[in-house]
Amino acid sequence: MRNWAGTITFGTTRVSRPESVDELRRIVAGSERVRALGSGHSFSGIMETAGSFVRLDGLPPAVDIDTEAGTATVTAGMRYADVAAELHRAGYALANLASLPDITVAGACATGTHGSGDTQRSLAAAVTGLEMVGPQGDLVELRRDVDQDTFAGSVVALGALGVVTRITVEIEPSFEVAQSVRVAVPLAEVQGRFDDVFGAAYSISVFTRWADDATVWLKRRTDRPMADLDLGTPARGPLNPVPGADPAPCTTQLGVPGPWHERLPHIRAGTAPRLGDELQSEYFLPRSAAPAAFAALRELGALLGPVLHVGEVRTVRGDDLWLSPAYERDSVTFHFTWIKDIVRVPPVIAAVEKALVPLGARTHWAKLTAMTGSEIRSGYRRAPDFQDLTRKFDPDGKFGNDFLDELFPTIETFFPQPTRETYAWKSDL
Repeated sequence: MRNWAGTITFGTTRVSRPESVDELRRIVAGSERVRALGSGHSFSGIMETAGSFVRLDGLPPAVDIDTEAGTATVTAGMRYADVAAELHRAGYALANLASLPDITVAGACATGTHGSGDTQRSLAAAVTGLEMVGPQGDLVELRRDVDQDTFAGSVVALGALGVVTRITVEIEPSFEVAQSVRVAVPLAEVQGRFDDVFGAAYSISVFTRWADDATVWLKRRTDRPMADLDLGTPARGPLNPVPGADPAPCTTQLGVPGPWHERLPHIRAGTAPRLGDELQSEYFLPRSAAPAAFAALRELGALLGPVLHVGEVRTVRGDDLWLSPAYERDSVTFHFTWIKDIVRVPPVIAAVEKALVPLGARTHWAKLTAMTGSEIRSGYRRAPDFQDLTRKFDPDGKFGNDFLDELFPTIETFFPQPTRETYAWKSDL
């Protein structure tokens, strides 16, 4: 078994696919160490385990809509693509989606995965309720309006508190989106008119190889006023975010309106390759740091170019989830899709982090990084509280792994800290 990029091979062969919550509870209770396995679309060590895996895609899929509460409770192992299609058929929508819809709801929420938009929070911030299996096979339910502070520490939880089985999310009436692309946009103009660019549509993505120009993807809701963006020129045909790549897997462009779930992602459901020929890293910075980050990355353009497929810049509204990379601050995110070269890419990631970390960068939990566990942890004010929460929910560390042990060491192992030059790459060396 491997992750989506094929860069991490899991040592365990103990994989269960329970078909009911009761079966899952028995498996968890009888395991020494266990981790839930979703779509595998992770690049860091967050998925690894020295114990066993449980796959959640065997649990009966369900999307239960509560019209009065404005929520839907879904089976956590379902893909966003399937949840979105079911909601749309019922006349409802999620406020936002990630670039790729073929990821599980549980995995995306556990790692703080996001879409884009000045008014849009991470996918996890839409969660209002959780059901999960605890270490003794116990069933735990948490609600935003009841458990409050504990709940805020339990949504983006990296799989450390239990195996999530059901998630309740906010929904709204269905809407349509028209997607268009502007090309040959000067990167200096994006940097200098950041608020204008990212305020021009409901969801904006800027793709660039950090040379001279960029392409701007605008996703406009047809039920809201549209702003004009007088930069670059309109694309004459469909494009792929990666320059020169086949646009066939991409969602419809050229301003053609369509359902929200067929426009908000960049990639159409079911078209992503089974194995990704790429590596990824991503950083959340305070929105106010955008000009300085742009300047720093443009200076690194010559270093990035030979190993970079494309970079993407997005905005994310802040939230109150303890381990969300957008915790307590409106953010700008810088995503890098690298060539799959585990020799040439790590030094470039280190150079990017040298430029961005002093500006307040937090790494995406499921992406590659050269930062140590203590360096990552230092970016989160509530990290000590989360560590206490893991001891409360999982005192014996049943849901832990090396990745989590380095981030949140137990009292006995807090000193000395393990030293690794680049933790995220340990599985590849």
